[in-house]
Amino acid sequence: MKVGFIGAGRMGAPMARRLAGAGHDVTVLGRTPEKLSAAVELGASAAGTPTEVARDAEAVILCVFTDEQVRQIVQADDLLGAMRPGSVLILHTTGNPRTAEEVAAQADELGIGVLDAPVSGGPHDIAAGTVTVFVGGGDDAYAQARPVLSSYADPVLHVGPTGFGQRVKLINNALFAAQIGIVAEAVGLAGRLGVDETTLLGALPHGSGTSRALDSIARVGSASGFIAAVGEFIGKDVAVVRATAADLGTDLGLLGAAADAGLPSAKGEGN
Repeated sequence: MKVGFIGAGRMGAPMARRLAGAGHDVTVLGRTPEKLSAAVELGASAAGTPTEVARDAEAVILCVFTDEQVRQIVQADDLLGAMRPGSVLILHTTGNPRTAEEVAAQADELGIGVLDAPVSGGPHDIAAGTVTVFVGGGDDAYAQARPVLSSYADPVLHVGPTGFGQRVKLINNALFAAQIGIVAEAVGLAGRLGVDETTLLGALPHGSGTSRALDSIARVGSASGFIAAVGEFIGKDVAVVRATAADLGTDLGLLGAAADAGLPSAKGEGN
């Protein structure tokens, strides 16, 4: 399939490499000589503008950091105007569901499908082809994009209409943050009961109270060490989830209280 790719950074670069390795014809946006050269190193062709990336593409993947960047590229840079009818736009950015819904409404008038497809995992998961993707969008667009997504993701989960990929991802992030907070509280309880943290973290992953968050903390060796390493990123995730939930007319409930227990600011360890 002919694929355009915008945002070949920390997460996007391994995606582009796997797409090229799977036999897709990939064109990557590179606005500087260094970025253009990096695109070629990924096994892709290079283009200098979003319009060039979209030209003749059957699918265009956007893997940028914020909703504002999505709007800049899709609207101000007129990515949608450059895409051909019948193609599909895949949004990997984690953000507000309303952004994906807004883009989809504009794209529908042009005969272009839109999928919001945030990922759960890191660059190493993408490189291994095992990153999780939560996909929101229509059945036809999903079927068209699945061979592309399957080049670097497993599982690829269709969770509802446009915007529902974001909803599921935001809930996932809130739950992970809450699990970290719960582990931090459990470590505090262990201290009050005289149980050594190292002993606790060596034992709990084998019991019914285990979770991916607990496994990650156990590998680091302490709850405080793990929170120090990832707290800034988790804090940003929780802030985005809170703001998005409020925008959608709800809140995090008990998940929010649990998440706060795992944030550095809530434990006096920084911002």
